[in-house]
Amino acid sequence: MNICPKCGLPEQACICQEITKEEQKISVDTEKRRFGKETTLVSGFNNSVDLKDIAKKLKSKLACGGTVKNKNIELQGNHMKNIKKALTDIGFKEDQISI
Repeated sequence: MNICPKCGLPEQACICQEITKEEQKISVDTEKRRFGKETTLVSGFNNSVDLKDIAKKLKSKLACGGTVKNKNIELQGNHMKNIKKALTDIGFKEDQISI
């Protein structure tokens, strides 16, 4: 049986990921890039969150491309209407997200 080094619980019962999700203050903005392309920037994550996994889930839910740069998730296109629902589906609370 493997034990989590952070919380001391067995890995099947580990709640570290849920606790780190509750501590986040996420901000969402759009930015215009070259040639008039828009990008949605999701920022405000701590180091303890797996950004690549969150970016992968967001790209899948929003049907777009994107990347992780400088502790931010950059999504191609303007997703301001749907990003809040996508983040709550992943496990973040609505009061943590500011648009």
